[in-house]
Amino acid sequence: MNNIQAIVDWLVDGAQSATTAEGVLAELCRRMVECDLPLWRVAVFVRTLHPHIAGRRFLWHGESEVSISEAPFDLLETDEFRGSPVAAIYETCEPLRRCLSDGNCPDDFPFLRDLRGQGATDYVGFPLRFTDGTIHISTWATRRPGGFTPKQFADIQTAIAPLARVAEVRALRRTAVNLLNTYVGRQAGERILAGRIRRGHIEEIRAAIWLSDMRGFTILSEQLPSENLVDLLNRYFECQVPTILKHGGEVLKFMGDGLLAIFPLSADGTDTSEVCRRALTAAREFEVLVNGLNLPGPAAKHDTVRFGLALHVGQVKFGNIGGGDRLDFTCIGPAVNLSARLEKIAAKLGKTIVASADFVGGCSDEFVPLGKFSVAGFAASQLVYGLHDKYKNQDIAETS
Repeated sequence: MNNIQAIVDWLVDGAQSATTAEGVLAELCRRMVECDLPLWRVAVFVRTLHPHIAGRRFLWHGESEVSISEAPFDLLETDEFRGSPVAAIYETCEPLRRCLSDGNCPDDFPFLRDLRGQGATDYVGFPLRFTDGTIHISTWATRRPGGFTPKQFADIQTAIAPLARVAEVRALRRTAVNLLNTYVGRQAGERILAGRIRRGHIEEIRAAIWLSDMRGFTILSEQLPSENLVDLLNRYFECQVPTILKHGGEVLKFMGDGLLAIFPLSADGTDTSEVCRRALTAAREFEVLVNGLNLPGPAAKHDTVRFGLALHVGQVKFGNIGGGDRLDFTCIGPAVNLSARLEKIAAKLGKTIVASADFVGGCSDEFVPLGKFSVAGFAASQLVYGLHDKYKNQDIAETS
């Protein structure tokens, strides 16, 4: 069988039989091998918009599954990358071919020496030109004696433009997912991509609520140079955000030095205890990490970073709020308001982690009561709890 046009048609139609980006490459290579193309190694490099990742590589190798690796931005500054054929294609925006079985082939890329040592006889790289002008890359290698024939090379070349269109569509969706995950969180991002983008589109969910605040930030913002202040905030949130995500939480909002997150519960609430314990584990890990975080500059001599954290469980309204064309996907409701009030109580008491009675119900052995407190906006006084190992000697007191 030798019908490259059928492959081109499949790509032009969007490669719809493949549900993932790696599935596209796997099926493309399978179809091309069936068309008598002697492929041994195929890679596609796609740049992306992500705060930590410059791009991703999809690698097909013979009959093995497609592997995916992510390239951090630091990789682009290494000598290994700068001396690679991929970097050369990015720089020239032109195809690059090295007939490795030819004794006169230029020996200008260490990477290709490795491929030759593995039996590669031909290597070709093509720029994948996206409609926004950006350049991405596909590379193709064979072990066929003598390398690719002129017909085989032409067949690969025929598939490059439609492959670029498919890669762009898949990359755009992934970029959208990356940006939404980065700026609004994974669960909110999924809801937005699913079409829940109208103002007022709200759903009610139960969740454990996390509301934290750095102590003394206003004074620090007046004392520290702006670059030091931003660096401090980034290091402080780095102690917090990965920990929340690791334990199943969703970061919804940064409010200066404050952070709002939720740990969603199942609809029937049967996992309340388990979710509360995950949130509490995250809080304890966060505390340990922050204890090792020093303030920058002269302030480091007399203090470390301190924070307050309130934990609560309740019903929240989760969805789109805003005006005009500017919306925020967040959660609101009395439960969020109470969490904010509890965090202020933690500051007043000089405590680090406090929790409501509703939260403590999910892990009561971890807490002791600190007292009942009048809370603005709530008719009944609220019983506030602190962690057992820190506050076990506290007496219950009625405080106004």
